[in-house]
Amino acid sequence: MAQEGEEQVAHRPAATQMKNMMDIGSRNIFTPEQDMFRESARKFMREVLAPQQAKFEEMGQPSREAWLAMGEQGLLGISTPAEVGGIGGTIIDEMIATEEMAFAFVSSPAMGLHSTIVMPYLTHYGTKEQQEKYLPPMTSGACIGSIGMTEPDAGSDLQGIRTNAKKDGTDWIINGSKIYITNGWLTDCCVVVAKTGDAKRAAHGVSLFLVDADTPGFHKGRKL
Repeated sequence: MAQEGEEQVAHRPAATQMKNMMDIGSRNIFTPEQDMFRESARKFMREVLAPQQAKFEEMGQPSREAWLAMGEQGLLGISTPAEVGGIGGTIIDEMIATEEMAFAFVSSPAMGLHSTIVMPYLTHYGTKEQQEKYLPPMTSGACIGSIGMTEPDAGSDLQGIRTNAKKDGTDWIINGSKIYITNGWLTDCCVVVAKTGDAKRAAHGVSLFLVDADTPGFHKGRKL
């Protein structure tokens, strides 16, 4: 019980003490500010994205308008630092959005890959120029990111990839094919995994390239 003059804090039961983990204002890892964010995310997922899932399934992709709407709601690049163009939230904030997508049975757009896999590569390994060029539009939904790892003959074991990149003056020439690329059909920039040397061990000599979708030679195959 709060003493006189102290601010009373609402009790938040732990997950093991709850009847329903979807209740807003519960679970003691969240703050009141995060509850407000969850309310906003829940409303958007259920009222805006959930009704469009059947249409996206029929199209084989979400719409660009859906990506832009997510950006406008602050649901992209949540845990990407604000200094480089993201929202500047925490991984818990990011997971709130992910949970609300799941609670609303929303699978598209593929926010998770875009925000928590592709954007961190740029945050941690991109140049300042790349961060300034890509991260703000990725946060707004104007630039959709993907990652090209899986190949017809190489799935989770990336040691078996055949895509290779060779230096040609100041450029790199990449040759190879990728498959099952989430966000691939709409992608504006893709992190491509390629071999860049004749390393003695298969796991060595592998590099990541950031490739714009309008780069000459970059071809999108059919939807799977």
